[in-house]
Amino acid sequence: MKIAEISCTPDPRHSAAAENHHSASALSQIDSSIKSLERHPPTTPLPDSFSSELRLAVAQLSLLVPFLNSTKLLVWKLSYRLWNTCVDLSNAFSAKISEEHAKLRQVAADLLFLTADVAGIPSPAFKAALFFYKTGLIWYDLRKIDLANNCFEKATDLVSRVEINSVSDNDERKLLLDLNIARSRAAWEVSDRNLANTLLNRSKNILFGIAGNYNALANQYLNFGKILLSKNEVSLSNEALKLMNEALELCEKGLRVVKRTEETLTLKELRLKILRFIAATHLQGDEFESVLKCVKVLREVTNGDQHPSLSVLAMKAWLGLGRYGDAEKELRGMVMNKGIPEGVWVSAVESYFQAAGAAGAETVKGVFLGLLERCHVSAGAAIRVINRVVGNGLSGGEGMKVRANVVGELVSDERVMAVFDREGATKERTTMHALLWNCAAEYFRSKDYLLSAEMFEKSMLYVPHGIENRILKAKGYRVLCLCYLGLLELDRAEEYINEAEKLEPNIASAFLKFKIFLQKKDDNSAIAQVQAMPNCLDFSTEFLSLSAHEALASRSIPVATASLSQLLNFYSLGKPMPTDEVVVFRTLVTILSQDKGNDSDVLKHMKRAHNRQSEIGPDPFFGKAEVGRREKNWFAANAYNLGARTGQEKNYELSSEFFRLASKFYEVVCDGDEEENNAMICKSLVLAVSAIIADEKYKKSSLLETEVRQAIELLGRAGKVTT
Repeated sequence: MKIAEISCTPDPRHSAAAENHHSASALSQIDSSIKSLERHPPTTPLPDSFSSELRLAVAQLSLLVPFLNSTKLLVWKLSYRLWNTCVDLSNAFSAKISEEHAKLRQVAADLLFLTADVAGIPSPAFKAALFFYKTGLIWYDLRKIDLANNCFEKATDLVSRVEINSVSDNDERKLLLDLNIARSRAAWEVSDRNLANTLLNRSKNILFGIAGNYNALANQYLNFGKILLSKNEVSLSNEALKLMNEALELCEKGLRVVKRTEETLTLKELRLKILRFIAATHLQGDEFESVLKCVKVLREVTNGDQHPSLSVLAMKAWLGLGRYGDAEKELRGMVMNKGIPEGVWVSAVESYFQAAGAAGAETVKGVFLGLLERCHVSAGAAIRVINRVVGNGLSGGEGMKVRANVVGELVSDERVMAVFDREGATKERTTMHALLWNCAAEYFRSKDYLLSAEMFEKSMLYVPHGIENRILKAKGYRVLCLCYLGLLELDRAEEYINEAEKLEPNIASAFLKFKIFLQKKDDNSAIAQVQAMPNCLDFSTEFLSLSAHEALASRSIPVATASLSQLLNFYSLGKPMPTDEVVVFRTLVTILSQDKGNDSDVLKHMKRAHNRQSEIGPDPFFGKAEVGRREKNWFAANAYNLGARTGQEKNYELSSEFFRLASKFYEVVCDGDEEENNAMICKSLVLAVSAIIADEKYKKSSLLETEVRQAIELLGRAGKVTT
């Protein structure tokens, strides 16, 4: 607020002539600084040089008091010029008032304080106090509470010199009250609640029967009560209630004093507001009967034109008393009131559901759908309601299913879906999709695949529009496939994975399709799927290992063999692999050895392993030191044992092959071998020749010349070993 300058000041030249040299110098410096400030661009931040120069000049001036009255008038003129310049700058600069600006206001107030006893100016003490009061408010807004309180106390000192009963101007009367309230707020900020209350109590003596004063003081009592109420601590409820009752009593007194209609209306509105907060305070203290009494009084006073919060207060009170039927009536009654803000009824729905739990899920659904028909409901409100219903619904039991069913019905309702199809609801649509997805994922982790599938299907209704649509839909189809795999509904699972492959063909879809074939015992299709996996752009060899594990778990030896065989093809490419090659060969041989009918395949893969170690070397293939020796001996011993078993089974041809292979494994020298396996090499070679001869006798046919040469060669090798 810009303050009118003093018009009764004499010519500054006469004042300067009348004062001594020092005061003239200080006043001249103040005048010069103000002129510079008046020329300062309003959009440029204030430097600290202005306030520094002015404070120095004021300090010099304070040493020269008392002044002649003509000098005092000159000081007042300078003070008003400085104040009004600050007002002009703050009006032109829309940003928040800076600390430097506050310092300049403080200088203007300090100038008046030096000359508050000036003659010729009406009510000088009140005018000086007004400067300090307004400066204190600026310091308060800047959170400089000590400086603010200092200003308020100086203002109080100035007006305390005036007899209160002699004050007739309404603005001056209001300043007396405003000062007390401002000091009370400052005391509250530093947690001196006793002083704050004392200052408010003193203010009751300076209301002067003015409606605005009753209103201001009652509002301050209410604000202090609201602050305590917001802390949500039961221990503070009584203190908050006491403050609000003080505010209510002030309203009642004001209504008895004030006669003008427009003034009584303001007080009546404030009284209703206070009663609502008193009800809220009783609710915080679990005094539910008192809440209902307040609500009843408010409804009687307003004749049905009730505030939106009354239904919420009444509903929460009924819930506190355990009377859910009455609470439901209040909640349903809110649907009929179009004036209730969205945030209020959403909060009411949340509170009701929190208290009533799964039993209130159907009511929440009915209320929410009813609101959709009567008023504009935002997507954000819908998310809050859905989140409340599903938020605590994962604890299991029948309640979980009830909640899930209600959510499913809500989100699939066309009216709810239309809310998320509105323009500007893209972010909320994504949020709803994520909410339903996470809920479905929780059900899946708890192995409730049916509920999980239902919720995943509902989340598909809220897939965001745009490029990501295909990817998210494909992901949704894949998780639905997993759900129906868990439910062993294989045909439906296959339908979903086929849809996913159309949208986004990748290794995850290929692997899920492989799992379906395994579950269906369709080994040929599963093997074909394994062979097709490397064609996927995001293929990783780990999926072949997973395929082998899945096949073994399903006891499908052909599929497991095909998976490991396919995996072995990638070792020759030189890429990093998740498992050592020898481990894959050993696993493959172990799997095939479980069935005697696989002896030919076992021989084929063991020969492949021997060739591979010859190609890359024993140490890179088997490993070094003790690990390598164990791996090599495992293959050699298994070849020898298989030769012995097939020989006993009179399959001499295979037996001979196994013994020859065993001799080759025994011949391999690994890192750190301490002794040669000459005995086992010789024994394997001799048994290989024995198997050839036994095969001739068993088949009653003569050996071919090539077979004879092979036998002689084997015996020759054995002879060299024994030597």
